[in-house]
Amino acid sequence: MPKKEDIYHSILIVSSSEQFGSLVKGFFSGFVTIDSQKSAAQARRCVLERYYDLILINSPLADETGEDFAIDVTESSNASVLLVSPREQYEEVLERLTEYGVLVLSKPLPRRRLDNAFKFLGALQKRIRNIEDKNRALEEKMEELRLVSKAKFYLVEEEGMTEDEAHKYIGKMAMDNGISRGKAARRILDDAD
Repeated sequence: MPKKEDIYHSILIVSSSEQFGSLVKGFFSGFVTIDSQKSAAQARRCVLERYYDLILINSPLADETGEDFAIDVTESSNASVLLVSPREQYEEVLERLTEYGVLVLSKPLPRRRLDNAFKFLGALQKRIRNIEDKNRALEEKMEELRLVSKAKFYLVEEEGMTEDEAHKYIGKMAMDNGISRGKAARRILDDAD
C-alpha cells in the first residue's frame, strides 16, 4: 500500500464501475482527497477546476474509452495517469498510450499489481515534486540575481559607485540587516523610486 508521503494531495478516479472506485478508495482511505467521476466529460471539468496528483481511469467510460482523456491530462498537467484497459484491447491501448507516459494495466487486476502500480505512481509524483521544487528554487535565485544586477546598475549610474563598490554595498547592507542580497537590492530599488 502506498505511504502517505508518496501521494500528496488528490486523486481523481474516472470509472463507470462503482466497484473499481471502492477498490481504489480502499488503498488510499484516510489520507488523501479522492474525487470520482463516471465520464470523461465530468472528469475534464474536474481537471479544469483543480490539480490532481494521480488520475486513475477504468476503461471504458460512459462516454469514451478514456484514452483521449488520458492523453489530454498528460499533455496539460503533471499528474500521473493510470489506465486500466479491458484485456482484449490491452496491447493496442498500451501501444498508443505509452509514448504519453500513461501507465496501462490489463483487466482483471490483481490487488498486488494494483498496489505496485500505485507505489510506482507515488514514486513518480515524488520525483516530479522534487523537480518542481528545484525549478522553483532556481527561478527564485535567478530573480535575486536580476534584482542585484539592477540595483548594482542603479548604484553605478545614479550614485557614482564603481561596480565593485556597488557589489560590496549590497552585500554589507544585506549582512547588516540580516536579509538576503535580493531583499537588500529590492530596498535599494524601492528607495530609488
